[in-house]
Amino acid sequence: MKKPSALYFPLLALLLLLLIAGLLADWYGSDVFWPGYIAMTVFYCLIFYLGLYAARRKTADNASEMMLAGRSLPLGIAVFTMSATWVGGGYINGSAEYTASSGLAWVQAPWGYALSLVVGGLFFARKMRRHGFTTMLDPLEQRYGKKVTALLFIPAITGEIFWTAAILTALGTTFGTVLGLDFTMSIILSAAIAIAYTAIGGLWAVAMTDVLQMIMLLLGLWIVVPFAADSAGSIEEVWLAYQDSKGAMATLFPPWNGWQDPAWGDYYWNWWDYALLLIFGGIPWQVYFQRVLASKDENTAMRLSILAGFVCLLAAIPAVFIGMVGDIFPWTHFDLPEPESAALILPHVVRYLTDPWVATIALGAIAAAVMSSVDSSILSASSLTIWNVYRPLIKPDISPEKISQMIRRCIWIVGIAALLLALQVKSVYALWFFCSDFVYCILFPQLVTALFDKKANRYGAIAGLAVSFLLRFGGGEAVLGIPNLIPYPMIDDAGVILFPFRTFAMASGLITIILVSRLTQKSCPPEALKPAQLKN
Repeated sequence: MKKPSALYFPLLALLLLLLIAGLLADWYGSDVFWPGYIAMTVFYCLIFYLGLYAARRKTADNASEMMLAGRSLPLGIAVFTMSATWVGGGYINGSAEYTASSGLAWVQAPWGYALSLVVGGLFFARKMRRHGFTTMLDPLEQRYGKKVTALLFIPAITGEIFWTAAILTALGTTFGTVLGLDFTMSIILSAAIAIAYTAIGGLWAVAMTDVLQMIMLLLGLWIVVPFAADSAGSIEEVWLAYQDSKGAMATLFPPWNGWQDPAWGDYYWNWWDYALLLIFGGIPWQVYFQRVLASKDENTAMRLSILAGFVCLLAAIPAVFIGMVGDIFPWTHFDLPEPESAALILPHVVRYLTDPWVATIALGAIAAAVMSSVDSSILSASSLTIWNVYRPLIKPDISPEKISQMIRRCIWIVGIAALLLALQVKSVYALWFFCSDFVYCILFPQLVTALFDKKANRYGAIAGLAVSFLLRFGGGEAVLGIPNLIPYPMIDDAGVILFPFRTFAMASGLITIILVSRLTQKSCPPEALKPAQLKN
C-alpha cells in the first residue's frame, strides 16, 4: 500500500484546477460567491482524497474487488452507500420541485423508492446474494441466454445513463443559483472528479466516499429547515399556508375512492400508475443489486436494503419542507427574485432565505448527494457492459484482472456520455421519472420471472419484451418526443394519458412471459438457476 503522501500530487492538481476554474468563471462575468466556492473546493478535494485513499487501501486489481468490493461490505458501510446512492440530486431537487408545483400528493418518489428498497430486501436481495450473482443481469443470462440478455442490457444501461444525467442536471442548476457558477462548468467539474476516483478505486472507493457524503447530506439538509421555517414564520404557519395553497393535493395519499372525487377524477389512476412504477421500478437496477451482491452474506443484503429505505425517507423530509416554504413565501413582497420555475425552488430557498454559510453547507449536501449517486451509477453501468456484454459475447476467456481494466475504461465512456446528455437536457424530475418508467415496464417482469418462475424460457422473455415495449411506447413519451400511438382512454385536455398504461405494459409483459414460456416448453426447455460465484 502506498503512503497517503503519494496522493498529494493529484490532490494539489485538483485544488489548482478548481481555483483556476473559479477565477475564469469570475473573469468571464459570473458573479461567483467566493466563500461558498472555496468551501466547495475544499469539500471536493476531501472527497477526491478519500476516494483515492480507499483505492490504495483496497486495491481494485481484479473483477471481484472492482465490482463487488470482494463481497465484504459490512452492514454499516453498506447502509450508507445504499442510501447515498438513492438520495441523489434528482431525489432532493425533485422532491422540493413537486412539493411546490404539484402538491405533496405527487411527491411519490421518497416513499415509493423507500418501499422499493424494503420490497427488494424482503423478496429479492437474499435470493440474489445466495446464488452469488455478479450483476443484476446474471439470472437473466442463465434463464434466457447471452444474446437475449444483451438485448435486455439496453434498457438497463439506458436507465443508468439517464439517471446520471438527471443527477448532474440538478447539480448544475443548484450551483448556478447558489454560487453563481456557470451551469456547464459545474457539471463538468463534478462529473470529472467522480469519474476519476471511481475508475481508480471501484466499489470500495465509492462506498467509502458515500459514508462521508451521506453524513454531509443529512447534516446540510436538516440545518436549512429552522432557517427556512423562521423566514416564513414557523413550521406550523408554513403547513397551514401550504394547505390553503394546495387544497386536496396537500396530502400524501389520495382518498380511497379518489376516482369519484372531483379534485382527482382520472388522475387517481395516474397516481397509482406512478406509485407502482416507483415501488417496483426501483428494484431492477444494477446500482441497487451491486450493493446487495457486495454484502458479506444474504442476511446482511436483506437488512441493508430495509435500513436504507428508512434513511432515504429521513433525507426527503427537509427537501419536502423546503418545497413548501418556497411555494408559500411572498418573494416579491421582500424584493427577492422569484424562482423562474419550480425546479429552482430548493436553490432559491437555500440562497435567499438562509445565512450565506448555511447556504454553503446546504450546497455541500446537494453536491454530496449528486456525487454519491453519479459514482455509483457509472460503476454499475460499466459493470453491466463488461460483465454481461463484452465478456460473454466478445471475450469469453478474459481474465479477472483484464475485466477490471476494461471496467475502468468503460467508466470514463459512460461518465462522459451521461455528462454530454446532462448538458443538453435541463429538466430534472421528468428525466428522473423516465428512468424508473423504462426499467419498470421492461426489466421488472424479466427479473421476476427469471428469479421466481422455473418454467420461464427464452421465447417467453423475447415475447414479453416485445409486448412491454410496444404497449409502453405506444403511449408516447414527452421526454423523447414520441407521440401517442395507441388510443388509450382517459386523456386530459393537455393530451396526457391518465390511464395506467405503464402498469398495463408491465403486467402484460409479465403475463406474456409466463404464458409463452408454458406454450413453448418442448421447443425451448427452461434453464435452471445455478450458483454463479465470481472468482477472484
